[in-house]
Amino acid sequence: MTWAFSLSAECGAEQVAAEQFAQHFDGLSWMLSNGISSQCHTAIAQDFEDNWWCRVCPDNVSSSGIVAPDIAYTMTELGILLYQRLQSAPDFRYALVGVEVDEFRTYTELSTEIPATSFPGLVLAESIWRSFEVSQRELLEASTVFRSFSPGYVWHPYEGEVYRPLTVSLDLKDKLNELLVLV
Repeated sequence: MTWAFSLSAECGAEQVAAEQFAQHFDGLSWMLSNGISSQCHTAIAQDFEDNWWCRVCPDNVSSSGIVAPDIAYTMTELGILLYQRLQSAPDFRYALVGVEVDEFRTYTELSTEIPATSFPGLVLAESIWRSFEVSQRELLEASTVFRSFSPGYVWHPYEGEVYRPLTVSLDLKDKLNELLVLV
């Protein structure tokens, strides 16, 4: 199974908005601190609510998830670079960087949930932020989770990607299970 690391942005009901967003990232490349070169590739798609998404995938990144600390480091570095570029992107409604973040929430789902604790790195257009029901917005503002990201946008600051040895190592899982049986 492939685990894609990407930036996923919901651009609203107009296809042209997703196309412009894609153009902002397509072909962009970086030389990372570990000497790896990574270039962005984009794709757009429409969800079942008829809203358009753009997916930005940097290449030369693990497609099997975060199976080692160095992969988490590389993905985090790319995540920071993607967010830096996102600050000057054409208009979008909301976006998130991470592993398997494609269409992470439809607009309807997002507007009925309190996303603050679930999605570090979530960037929201201020118009979306203001559209939350008053009780939700008050709760979010009280939590002080969201901060200014760029003109017209707020975000729950990115926390980076995390290597979790127990999710990738059968040997460690077995040892933990043995421990749990003893307790």
